Amino acid sequence: MPHDIALRRFAGPEAHRGLSLRIAHLTDQHVGRITPMEVQRAAVAMTNAEKPDLVCLTGDFVGHNLRYLDDLEEVIRGFDAPVVATLGNHDHWAGADAVRATLRRGGAEVLDNAHTIITLKHQRLQVVGLDDAFTGQADRARAVRGLRGDLPSLGLSHIGEEADGLWRHGVALVLAGHTHAGQITSLGLGELLVGKLAGHKYVHGLYGSRSNATPATGALYVGAGVGATAIPWRTGDRGKREVAIFELGQTAGAFPEHHDEQPALAGRRPSARMRAFRARFRRPA
Repeated sequence: MPHDIALRRFAGPEAHRGLSLRIAHLTDQHVGRITPMEVQRAAVAMTNAEKPDLVCLTGDFVGHNLRYLDDLEEVIRGFDAPVVATLGNHDHWAGADAVRATLRRGGAEVLDNAHTIITLKHQRLQVVGLDDAFTGQADRARAVRGLRGDLPSLGLSHIGEEADGLWRHGVALVLAGHTHAGQITSLGLGELLVGKLAGHKYVHGLYGSRSNATPATGALYVGAGVGATAIPWRTGDRGKREVAIFELGQTAGAFPEHHDEQPALAGRRPSARMRAFRARFRRPA
């Protein structure tokens, strides 16, 4: 694959069986100095080659500043399909308003604790977007207010742990990012650093259940991301840059998938002190 970007493909949940839609998921582009634009363009080209019906982006579009917004707009404009997006912690730390404006200039619909109904190939899909939970901006109650129970729903959140709450509102599949899969995943380092040390339940890949057997549950996919903010290196299969494709309407077993659903790690809730620390660098919206 160009620039060692992995293309991973998964079936959708049983709750989406009535659909026939292809969804592309990218996350953590971190457009800027550490992630070259040729990598960004390669990820866009790989996505377009799959001819998705919808592109979903789950935050951290920038790194530590707003110097590369023109490049970010180019990336968003490059997608052939409609784009929906939610923000991540770096977007808030750098300047959420400027990032939102850039995404919208590029043609993306930004969902800040809101949901929308999108019609694709004469099929309606509800997309729920949470603002960033890492910096304390997520408001699930607001996002799901008025959500229809008779339409299939897809959730977007920068932080994977928010899926637990969205499942209770009938959102059968949630897409997330933030972790970069740990980036260095050899010898289990990704789960050690991001899971046990940082306290995340969901590090990378497919979690939960895509079956309808258990009420108030669903599936979560945590993407490995395209970019980086500190070190550019990635090792191990899980740590590769990634474009993920979801075939809504197909069920598990219909085609080979990268991996099966996996159990969550123990995880732990961040302390009040840690939550305050995460939010302190956020520029006011």
